[in-house]
Amino acid sequence: MDISSSPPAGPSAVGPGALVAVQDGGVGPAAHGGGRLLSLHPDGRSGGPAEEVPDLAAAIRSREASGPVRWVWAATAELYPVLLRAGVRVRRCHDLELTEALLQGHAGRWGSPRALPAILARLDGRPVPPDPPPRQPDPPGLSQGSLFDTGPAPTSGSARVEDIARAFADQQTRLAATEHPGRFRLLVAAESAGALLGVEMGRAGLPWRADLHDELLRELLGAPQPVGPPRRLAELTAEINAAFGVHGLHPDSPAEVIRAFAGAGVEVPNTRAWVLRRVEHPAVKPLLEYKELYRIWTAHGWAWRDAWIVDGRFRSEFVPGGVVSGRWATRGGGALQVPKAVRRAVVADPGHRFVVADAGQLEPRVLAAISGDARLAAAASAGDLYAALAADSFDGDRAKAKVALLGAMYGQTGGAAIPALAVLRQSYPTAFEFVEAAARTGEAGGLVRSWLGRTCPPASTAWRDAGLEPPEEAGSAESQGGASGRARGRFTRNFVVQATAAEWALVLLASLRTALEGAKAELVFFVHDEVVIHCPEEETGRVQEAVHAAAAEAGRLLFGETKVRFPLDVAVVECYADAK
Repeated sequence: MDISSSPPAGPSAVGPGALVAVQDGGVGPAAHGGGRLLSLHPDGRSGGPAEEVPDLAAAIRSREASGPVRWVWAATAELYPVLLRAGVRVRRCHDLELTEALLQGHAGRWGSPRALPAILARLDGRPVPPDPPPRQPDPPGLSQGSLFDTGPAPTSGSARVEDIARAFADQQTRLAATEHPGRFRLLVAAESAGALLGVEMGRAGLPWRADLHDELLRELLGAPQPVGPPRRLAELTAEINAAFGVHGLHPDSPAEVIRAFAGAGVEVPNTRAWVLRRVEHPAVKPLLEYKELYRIWTAHGWAWRDAWIVDGRFRSEFVPGGVVSGRWATRGGGALQVPKAVRRAVVADPGHRFVVADAGQLEPRVLAAISGDARLAAAASAGDLYAALAADSFDGDRAKAKVALLGAMYGQTGGAAIPALAVLRQSYPTAFEFVEAAARTGEAGGLVRSWLGRTCPPASTAWRDAGLEPPEEAGSAESQGGASGRARGRFTRNFVVQATAAEWALVLLASLRTALEGAKAELVFFVHDEVVIHCPEEETGRVQEAVHAAAAEAGRLLFGETKVRFPLDVAVVECYADAK
């Protein structure tokens, strides 16, 4: 694979293991122009004078062909789309901006400015300027085309290639001073590789049938109306009003629904689906259906289709590390929240298939690997971790084993979890103490880190805002209550696991990207621990082998020799919705 965890140790000249700093000489988004290149030693020192190149894309293409190069640049999201439009794909890079975010977090300054001007200001002892706000991409169906496309907001300013080299050298010094430099270098390399892949996936786009989307919307909602909601939502609104014995209630208004329940003698804290399912009232069933369909209509209805589906593709902007745990986010189109019903419109091109790989039980397996609990690791060597736990310690009760393990990771300490957690504590004390220690550190206001070194925010932050919401099996922050210190403890106990799981998935992606080089297969979608590859039908066998090999390699790179297995559920389908 091409995410070496340390800078190449060879000569500084361009060739095998070369490092080259890149200065964008004012490259526009629709055309490519000149720039400057500077060969570097592994520690960031200059390997000679900078080279002026009249065509930056052509120069990078030529040097890629001459052997492995790691390109050092300010921000992948800023430059790499330009290179891809020019037909240039690079294998490796060092993204200064993403690396700075990781280093600032490791130093306890999570969220500090990370763009190149901020890095240079810190080096020079000057006031640190804020990062520019991220640009929200225009829906492609509503844009004016490349004539008015300004691309990502520039963050590197007018920095010279020598400044890029200086920033890289400083980062190498700080990388060496981290708690586990080898692990942290792997994190930096994987994060930079993920940035390359994120741009590539956004350019490739997810195949999408606009005609099928229209059919399923009409099936679910009825025909679109010139004004107001479609027919099925109007029918459900009438049913809900009748169930409450009122007129004019708007089901999309939580305040009105809560008042209606109160008028019927039912107190509900909110209108979330898991709360409503516990309520006995004739309005609940149509309300739940309304909420689901209303979300589809507003978030992925006809207006969304017209705005985001162009030329048979849905293209969003992926943001690697966009969540504090290292999980990806997206800008534009709600790509990570596409409901399963709408996925019926995601159909492979003729002669193609999707290979969809999902890492089941990933976080519990990660806990087994990072905690050093030999007994839990032995259970995690099985295909079904919960079944193995049940046979080992829970009298064959798989559901109880699952409740115990999820409760330990998410901090549920009441209800049915109490006896299950007692068994877990007795049978797997090392794993149990690992998450308990992370919780205690968080409650005391301390920092915790993932296996590779990603660090949680220092301030008390709501875990739900951080993207660490537990599944329903483990309860919710609202139902558990407690002071802010305990809430932060629940956040940190899960952070150490979820952030490491995100690292495993990121390394898998980087390995898979390398393995598929030269194939017609394209990675087109990624969400948490699921990856979607679009490929010609004759390549599905090769892609499946590559996916399984990448999962095994990710486990080895992160954890070395371990009994823990990271199996994947892999499906070959024509329609994405059929994958699971």
